[in-house]
Amino acid sequence: MKTRSIGDGAVRSATGRGWKEWFARLDKAGAAERSHGEIVALVRKIGGAGPWWRQMVTVEYERARGLRKVHETSAGFVANASRTLKAPLADLWRAWATPAGRRRWLPDPSFLVRKATVLKSMRITWVDGETNVEVLFTEKGPEKSQVAVQHSRLKKASDVARSKRYWRAALDELQKTLES
Repeated sequence: MKTRSIGDGAVRSATGRGWKEWFARLDKAGAAERSHGEIVALVRKIGGAGPWWRQMVTVEYERARGLRKVHETSAGFVANASRTLKAPLADLWRAWATPAGRRRWLPDPSFLVRKATVLKSMRITWVDGETNVEVLFTEKGPEKSQVAVQHSRLKKASDVARSKRYWRAALDELQKTLES
């Protein structure tokens, strides 16, 4: 049985069971009628999967049984975008750190930064006041850096595509701003 994110060989190597075996055991245990947390507990009880793999087995089971869509979490949907730029990490950070810096490239620069770790990350309440954005900054060399954006708590699957388009376009503008 093939899944979208992890192949059968990988799950078998890590847990001792392939997807078909996991899904059959979970079906037999009535997992399709249980919550995410209860399914994780079943996977733990069956055994052979560490904490990360318990989550992966549970998510893939939920997707396979129509209980969860791709990009869906327990708190809504999530969209991701990232970009590697020919710019020092400090320049990338400054472009995000202040409203003035954001106005140069971001269509919606006035959001609430809940927590920031300089040159590493930002946790943001987005301009809609309902969704969250997590931004991670990574140095890739003296004149190269990467930004990864995760927009979460989106309400619908269709919001994922819209959010990805938004962030890809914004990161295009950020790249033009920093690399020119």
